[in-house]
Amino acid sequence: MPDAIVTLQGVDKDYPLGAVVVRALQGVDLEIDAGEFTVIAGPSGSGKTTLLNLIGCVDVATRGTVTIDGANTHKLSERDLTRLRLHKLGFIFQSFNLVGVLDAFQNIELPLLLQRDLGAAARTERVRGLLEQVGLTAFAHHRPGELSGGQRQRVAIARALVSQPRIVLADEPTANLDSVTGAQILELMQALNRTGTTFLFSTHDPRVVERARRVVRMVDGRIDSDSAMSPAAAVSPAAAVSPAAAVSPAAALATLTPAAADHPAAATSV
Repeated sequence: MPDAIVTLQGVDKDYPLGAVVVRALQGVDLEIDAGEFTVIAGPSGSGKTTLLNLIGCVDVATRGTVTIDGANTHKLSERDLTRLRLHKLGFIFQSFNLVGVLDAFQNIELPLLLQRDLGAAARTERVRGLLEQVGLTAFAHHRPGELSGGQRQRVAIARALVSQPRIVLADEPTANLDSVTGAQILELMQALNRTGTTFLFSTHDPRVVERARRVVRMVDGRIDSDSAMSPAAAVSPAAAVSPAAAVSPAAALATLTPAAADHPAAATSV
């Protein structure tokens, strides 16, 4: 069986609100194995986004232990947490969170600049490869305000993948998309999951839930249920990380959207 890449043990998260303490998470125990395609579902205020933030190391637990890829985040320095975020985690935000003054190429390149591991030529090659495979080569120098919602989401996905993370965290990734574009984005993510990338979603969108292999439902800061699913399009963790399936993200994207990659006009619809 795949090893757990995310482990939470007895996790609480409190937020002071004046004289009141809000218990956003209460006694959460959770394990996520490498290669999963898992949804954290629940209504607004259930704690799902807070849980994703703790896993993404953008917030810290009040009590309990959060372990990411073998590292206890409570014991890491701020510098080590930053390195963990940069090298192991990719983020896809509900509102895209693209930098408005940067074009698509520069937005995707930004994590690589922060990592400082690659030279200019290597960065350019990697970013161009992702732009090509998400069908946005012709839009490389368009700023976010010049792109459609689906195009901005594809830029956000490419940015999340450019550092080749082990885990991709997606907070309501389809919330701002129409049904057709949302379906295309989810198909893209499933294709990438087949390469072994772990996906963890925070959502209440049934379109996302029905594609998950596992659904963890939250109510009032607690895990209410944890169910294995059997969607026809899903891939098992074992298959996702098998040598035969371990192709590059670019190859996975190519199998999904060859038309968009070859014809820039087609990309404008997504």
